[in-house]
Amino acid sequence: MTSLFCIHPVPGYLSGIISYMFSFTDQMGRILTLSHLPQRIVSLVPSQTELLYTLGLEEEVKGITKFCKHPDSWFRQKVRVGGTKDVHPDRVHSLQPDLIIANKEENDRGQVEELARYYPVWISDIRTLPDALVMIRSIGSLTGRATAAETLARTIEDRFAGLAAITTSETSALRTAYLIWRRPWMAAGGDTFIREMLRYNGMINVFQHLDRYPVIEPETLARSGCQCVLLSSEPYPFRERHIREIREILPDARVLLVDGEMFSWYGSRLLEAPAYFRQLADRLRATT
Repeated sequence: MTSLFCIHPVPGYLSGIISYMFSFTDQMGRILTLSHLPQRIVSLVPSQTELLYTLGLEEEVKGITKFCKHPDSWFRQKVRVGGTKDVHPDRVHSLQPDLIIANKEENDRGQVEELARYYPVWISDIRTLPDALVMIRSIGSLTGRATAAETLARTIEDRFAGLAAITTSETSALRTAYLIWRRPWMAAGGDTFIREMLRYNGMINVFQHLDRYPVIEPETLARSGCQCVLLSSEPYPFRERHIREIREILPDARVLLVDGEMFSWYGSRLLEAPAYFRQLADRLRATT
């Protein structure tokens, strides 16, 4: 989805001075209007918080969530307004933001709608790499960092374009399950950004016919024809001991621990993902 940006001249009838209103369309198709570049930003999305840091918005970002762990300096110093799905409105109000950045999936709809009664809220909706690149460019326009955002987006595009070798390697077309939770087991479905990243790794998501993050029974996993299982570092912190549990279900499958940020963070972390995916391909080759 293309993000629209318009500038509207607004005459100041009393002063005779022409001011300007900036209109933006977010990835939900909502239009928000700003009278000036944001100076007090609250980010409710960890990967987009990291993007704001990459764009050089140290002074402008006033509030983040308790899950916004990158960069560490912001995590330690910025005001934390709660979690991604349990925002504390009083903390947001105390910051008096002139822009809140949210996400359709990661944030609670009711909370976002309530905050939108008081402040401009820009909402992302990301399923694919092109969606993420639109988001990066849009936030750059929103915050007066359009040039830096364009450079960042082009670099990410170029690095992902170089992943063709992975999709044609001997590890490609692996029937793969990407697990995000234990007790119950939960996997990434077909309408997720994780599924898109699996595709860039040349992998076939065995649960791509299911929506969002379905619960997967051990019997279902055993019958899935899965050749490879990736255990994410987040939101559940999988460890080496969990590999043994999966091998009891799928004794012939390759099972690896992976960095969940590389598969699910859709901001500036994407700069690092292609190199990580090449390393993953090497790890998979070593297990054949």
